Order: sequence, then structure tokens, then C-alpha cells
Amino acid sequence: MKLSTIMNPVRRFWKDEEGLGTLEVILIIVVILVIALIFKEQITILVNNLFDNVNEKTEEFLK
Repeated sequence: MKLSTIMNPVRRFWKDEEGLGTLEVILIIVVILVIALIFKEQITILVNNLFDNVNEKTEEFLK
């Protein structure tokens, strides 16, 4: 068996970019999830503070 016979399918596979978009999207989602898990407590505190501020402003507006 010639080396070129083995290398042709490998070259085609290496140059094939069909699934790259999906892989990139999956990697971006994974990175976002990891960041969210790392900063979960800080994000929770921030969101709670924002909702508290919204509630205070709403109460002030409605008085």
C-alpha cells in the first residue's frame, strides 16, 4: 500500500471545514457556562441588587 493512498483521505479530512461553525458555537457556549459557574455568587448578588433597586424605584414612583 502506497503512502499517498493513505494520505489522500487524511488530507481531505484535514482540509474539510464543514463542521467548524458548529464546533465554534459549542466552544463559546462552554466558555460562557464555565464563566457563569465560576462567578455564580457574584452574578447572583448583582442580579439581586438590580431587582432591589427596581423595586425601590417602582415604590417611589407609585407613591
